[in-house]
Parts: sequence; C-alpha cells; structure tokens
Amino acid sequence: MLAIVISALGLFVWLYLIALRGGFWRLTEHDRNLGGHAAVPATHVVAIVPARNEADVIEKSLTSLFAQQFHGRFEVILVDDESDDGTAEAARRCAAANGASSRLTVLSSRGPDAGWTGKLAAMQRGFDYVRSLPIDPDFVLFCDADIEFSPHVLARLASGATARGAVLTSLMVKLRCESLAERWFVPAFIFYFQKLYPFRNINDPDHPAAGAAGGVMLLRPEALATAGGLRAIRGALIDDCALGALMKAQGPIWLGLTEDVHSLRAYPRLADISRMVVRSAYAQLSYSPWRLAGALVGMAAAYLAPPYLALFGESPARETALVSWLLMAQAYMPTLRFYGLSRWRAFALPGVAACYTWFTVESAWRHLSGRGGEWKGRYQAPRAQKSAQRFETPGEIEANRQIEV
Repeated sequence: MLAIVISALGLFVWLYLIALRGGFWRLTEHDRNLGGHAAVPATHVVAIVPARNEADVIEKSLTSLFAQQFHGRFEVILVDDESDDGTAEAARRCAAANGASSRLTVLSSRGPDAGWTGKLAAMQRGFDYVRSLPIDPDFVLFCDADIEFSPHVLARLASGATARGAVLTSLMVKLRCESLAERWFVPAFIFYFQKLYPFRNINDPDHPAAGAAGGVMLLRPEALATAGGLRAIRGALIDDCALGALMKAQGPIWLGLTEDVHSLRAYPRLADISRMVVRSAYAQLSYSPWRLAGALVGMAAAYLAPPYLALFGESPARETALVSWLLMAQAYMPTLRFYGLSRWRAFALPGVAACYTWFTVESAWRHLSGRGGEWKGRYQAPRAQKSAQRFETPGEIEANRQIEV
C-alpha cells in the first residue's frame, strides 16, 4: 500500500511540473526572443564588475566587454574586492591592450560591512560610484568577472529592455560543460534552477514569481535607487533572485537563456560542483529545518522512488513509477540537448538528483556549524557574519573618483 501511495505521489508531482509549472522544461525563454532589434545609439550603459581574485579570467572577460559592438556610450567599472592575486593590475593591462583605458575605472573595496555579503557589497560600491557621476546612465550592467560575451550581446540587451520597458533584463549564461563532472551535473543545475524559478512566470508582469541570473543583469539605475538600492537585499546569499524580486516591484523584468554569454569558470571535479551548490542550497530553503525535511521528502518521492519502484516494485506501483520516470526523463531532455549531450543521460537524472540531495544536506550542516555561504575564504551565511569596516561616505566616493580620473 505504501509503495502505491509513493508512486502515485511521484506521478502527481511530475504531471504538475510538466503541465502547470510555467513550461520551464521547454526552454522557450531565450534571448533570441527578447525583441527590440533596432539600434539605440543614444543609450549610455555602465558595467559594474565585482571581482575577487579573478586574475586568471579577468582579461578575457573584460576584453569581451571592450569588444561590444554597441553604438552608444559604454564604460566599465571594476570593483576589486580585496583581491591578492593582481586582479586590478590585470584589468588595467587589459584595458591598455585594448585601447580602452579611458573606459575603465578600477575601484577598491575594503570588504563587506556586517550584514552584507561580499558580492553585494562590491556591487553597491560600484553603484554608489555610478550615482555620484554628473549624469546618470540609462542602464547599469551588473556582470560577473568570469564570463565572456559575444560582441552583439549588449546591443541586444539594451534594445530589448527598451522595447519591453523592463527595469531588469537578465541572462542565464551558458555554463561550462566540458569535464566529466560538468557534463553530468551542470545541465541538472540549470534544470533545477528553472524548475524553482520558471522563466515564463518571471517574465509575466502579472505573475508573482521573480528572479534573475547574476552573471548578466541590465537594469534601470533609477528603479534600483527607488527600491532602496542593494542595501535592501544586502544579506542575501542568492543575491540575483533577491534582486529580481526587488526590481519586479518596480516594473517588468525579463529572464532568459542565452548561447552568446559563456562562463569561464571550470568545475573539473565533483567536489567543485559540490562547493558551488553547498554555498547557497540551504539559503534557498530560508535556513528552515522544516523546509529542508520537506525538500528531502519531495526529492525522494519525485526523483529517487520512481526508478527504484519501477525496477523492484510490484504492480500497480511498478507501472505508475515507470510512467513517472519516463516523464522525468522527457522533461530533462531539452536541457541536455541545449548542452549538446545525449538524451539517454536523462534516465540517469535520479542518480544526479541523489547527489544534489546530499549537497543540500551538507549545505545545512555547514550553516549550522558556522561555515555557511563559503566563497573564496569568506563564510557569509547569517550565523557566520562578522563585523567589517564601513562603506565609504559619498564624499570619499567622490574623492576616489577624482583620483581615478
């Protein structure tokens, strides 16, 4: 009887996900459908790139930004977040090599204040600088330091955002998928992200769902300032989705996939994938033990029980579980195809899901032991936050700007 109930629950879950979860598995929200193809020559965009120990990738990333085929005004601000590997120097060399020294400003960050995560503190440092400029730009582009842009991306984003009247336009960059670990676990990461944050629902102004992808986020600076700036979400580990929710209260937002922005971050081993997920998995559950328990039960019923009962169960639980397994595989196949992988891998999704379930448990354990939210030497989950130096005053920001100029 219990097997029948579990198999029926798994089938219900997959019928709901496929039919009523915004069609997330179909991958229809793509930047080729962003619209607004006309050039916007008068647009002024300032990119803010927070960087902490990114010397190995920063030159390739900035080179792709300087090479944007954009007819408006475009400048780049690099916020060096206490790097000790020469990130700032590498950025200046890159700008000089590309004849773009006048378009690059390098700011230093003295680390996050208490209650801030490091990335958001660096982003706010750059945003404060932008707000101190004599003329506000039309858009601010927040982008990671470990991604590479195709030359036409900025023009597409600016024109699409203008056409849609969006206060935030974001792209889920295409993650690296070369190592054995990446080929097994990266597509699943994208699949799970879209399941949690269905892009079609996010892009519907009348739907409460909100989210963003932190690699590429083009936004209206006046809308962010009206929302209270990044200080309103200063402690968020999942900062991009928190920013998406903040901005959707100000107007339409848009999030989609792209094949024209690639991550330079490599995950050669399973341990590297684990660190990426463990950093914020428990934050996704709002640090709640009850939500953790619910997530574990849900993962077991939706991903682990179907193949087990299909192989070892008895009728009618066996047939019901087999249908669930087939639906699961069918839903996963478009993501595998997006990454150029065999669709037969879809039937191994339960094994991948088991690993992600363990990552979630480990994330909770690290949080409870005071080591949550680890990123490049910082433990940023709420229980582990410590006091730090304050932000500079507006006068100090202006003084530093004059020095940089």
